[in-house]
Amino acid sequence: MDDERITDLSLTIESITSERHERETSSEFTRVTTEFALSGPGPEGETVTGRGEDVTYETEDHDRLAETGLPDLTGEYTFGSFSTRLAELDLFPGGTPDREVFRNYRRWGIESAALDLALRQAETDLTDVLERSLEPVRFVASTRLGEPPTTDRLEALHEQVPDLGFKLDPTPEWDADLVREIDETVGTDAVRILDLKGQYEGTDVDVPADPDLYELVLEAFPEAVIEDPALTDETRLLFEDRDVRSRVSWDAPIHGLDDVESLPWEPDWLNIKPSRFGSLESLLETITYCNERGIRLYGGGQFELGVGRSQIQTLASLFYPDGPNDVAPRAYNEPAVGDGLPASPLEPDVEYVGFRWYLLSHSARS
Repeated sequence: MDDERITDLSLTIESITSERHERETSSEFTRVTTEFALSGPGPEGETVTGRGEDVTYETEDHDRLAETGLPDLTGEYTFGSFSTRLAELDLFPGGTPDREVFRNYRRWGIESAALDLALRQAETDLTDVLERSLEPVRFVASTRLGEPPTTDRLEALHEQVPDLGFKLDPTPEWDADLVREIDETVGTDAVRILDLKGQYEGTDVDVPADPDLYELVLEAFPEAVIEDPALTDETRLLFEDRDVRSRVSWDAPIHGLDDVESLPWEPDWLNIKPSRFGSLESLLETITYCNERGIRLYGGGQFELGVGRSQIQTLASLFYPDGPNDVAPRAYNEPAVGDGLPASPLEPDVEYVGFRWYLLSHSARS
């Protein structure tokens, strides 16, 4: 990590605890996460606590963690030396995770908690350390349209927040009639991102490459960012045009700078999910690279149930506040559309400390 202002932060950990969270979601699955609390002495001798969230998707990985606990991480470090130590440890002592990327998810949960603690022990925050300002964060609502797909949830969200933008997940069941209903309900220009989920393998959300579906959405939503297409012999021709390529974004394949440089063409867009990177060093390295090359960024969420949601909102506020950020307050992920949903953009709390950003309003929903 090149930024000595971060790596040289002192970090003293005296205890570590964890808490399991569970909630039903709008995508019709039960989300389980684990929130870590790292505690140590504060500037006046009082105990302060830093928090982070492991967003590993398999419930049994969280259950095993509750049984085995983590390796001993107590001690005195700099933030940089602590990050190095995490890279050397097996953070899944109860058994190999279902997917290798989950190792990054858990490392990020612990490292973000350590960053929060180190900043609090130094009586500062990420804004001051990085010498950046917090900006209002624009966000979209990410939602699936069900099986069979309908516009019911879109209509309910649009009634609550008329100017809301959307991130939708097209499936092979989509047809011209559904596209027309979407246009009549919210307007095609309200759909900011179409996530084709063509880069996932062996997950519950895989969507096979479908040239007819790709052609339908490319034509029907000419302004939307197209995320994670699968490039096959049948679909590749659709992305030969430079104007079409300029709309393509990548998400699932991106775990660090090497992945960005290995893409089939230099991207115009990337979805940044911090937990995929594992370490703050890898995350900041990739963001810097993209900023230098004019690659546009937006933040991505993973149904965080705890402090992780506030932290991805913090990063969006610092680095890509105007993107179509998939970091909406947690209320948007509830199974039923409730009243009083906060509108975009989210206003930052300039009085925050550490690495936990809370809203001046709707804090319970963030």
